[in-house]
Amino acid sequence: MKYISTRGEAPSLSFEDVVLTGLASDGGLYLPETLPNFSQEEIASWAGLSYQELAFKIIAPFIDGEIPDADLKQLIAASYSTKTGKGFRHSAIAPLVQTAHNEWVLELFQGPTLAFKDFALQFLGHLLDYVLKKRKQKVVIMGATSGDTGSAAIEGCRDCENVDIFILHPYQRVSDVQRKQMTSVLEKNVHNIALQGNFDDCQNMVKASFADQSFLPEGRQLVAVNSINWARIMAQIVYYFYSALALGGPHRAVSFSVPTGNFGDILAGYIAKKMGLPIEQLVIATNSNDILHRCISDNDHSLQELVHSLSPSMDIMVSSNFERMLFDLHGRDGAKIKSMMEQFKQSGELSLSESALQKARALFSSYKVDDQETIDVIRSVFDETEYLLDPHTAIGVQAARKARRSADTPMICLATAHPAKFPEAVNKAGQQEDPALPHHMSDLFEREERYQVIEKDLAKVQRYIQSQIS
Repeated sequence: MKYISTRGEAPSLSFEDVVLTGLASDGGLYLPETLPNFSQEEIASWAGLSYQELAFKIIAPFIDGEIPDADLKQLIAASYSTKTGKGFRHSAIAPLVQTAHNEWVLELFQGPTLAFKDFALQFLGHLLDYVLKKRKQKVVIMGATSGDTGSAAIEGCRDCENVDIFILHPYQRVSDVQRKQMTSVLEKNVHNIALQGNFDDCQNMVKASFADQSFLPEGRQLVAVNSINWARIMAQIVYYFYSALALGGPHRAVSFSVPTGNFGDILAGYIAKKMGLPIEQLVIATNSNDILHRCISDNDHSLQELVHSLSPSMDIMVSSNFERMLFDLHGRDGAKIKSMMEQFKQSGELSLSESALQKARALFSSYKVDDQETIDVIRSVFDETEYLLDPHTAIGVQAARKARRSADTPMICLATAHPAKFPEAVNKAGQQEDPALPHHMSDLFEREERYQVIEKDLAKVQRYIQSQIS
């Protein structure tokens, strides 16, 4: 299988090369040239498979033999292990919990860092270790995080012998739990940068560094762990199939509501649908940073001032993965996407063609949830069920209830984080005590921290990276 850039000018690459490349040389994002497609009979035959067994069925066609099946199964088993003491804490890996009639929450926070990013980054860490050892190569990971990606990436890569990892987070703009999860990992190959700016400033520095890697020592290259890396999207496709099968798919369709800032998680759902999974509705759930909702509802994909919210992992102005969606919406016309993205970079504004907009509205619904509504949903769901939502998941639940087309179709709301990561929102919803951290993390606030505060200056960030590479 070959992978092509959304901007049409970069060379096509193999799977392993895509994993190590991240951003394409033309500035675009890589996607498979074609997608695997499964019949309803084949999907039905997977009912009852474990998460690990199903992951192999979904992932193997994207790798297309580049990794032997036996090795791939071992990578998947290691990534979704429940036996290591720091792996997944539930034997179902992604359990479903019913919160209302025909409404379920898919718990994607059962991994080691209590966030859905573990599903992709546990796998990516093992995958990178495998590929780099085979190639006898060392790389530098550089990533930006609005909260959860950083800790999941660090946890996935802390034991990788051939990786130095640098994660940028916005200084004093992530939750205390999120920060401590990143900065208390003291392995020599792990480096945390607290940037004096917002998430988009962090993301822009990462993109600029990928575009010009001359600051790195000879023989090193940057690898992406943000969702610009195709392997992350690929790994997330699995839980759409897994949850749908648990509720009777493919014999009946299901719907999903996805709290999203960077569009990667819901993009995986869109791809699952294209691969043959019967999905009736995909709901884009946003907080007050609502560029995706405005795009779908009003064809307004323009930059606005960032709002700092109670759901900080979604405090993003520019949704990087939306470019992959635009590529499909505009007939996979790389030249068109390049022109659109250059215009967006210059003007901060972007509009879909009428035909693309209609396609988008056929594929997606959307809803915006502000902080007060988020608090109200956390409170009401707890009062009704004694089930505690984190603020991001609450946004997904509210969007599902407001944008739902059919009460007869099972609605699956993706629970992207454990409520203990966001005590401020939970307290405002009426909980008198902070939610307890799971046992393996109970001493989090006693752990030593290590991070570097750096002002918003690309040259200073790159000099720091130079000085730390082993």
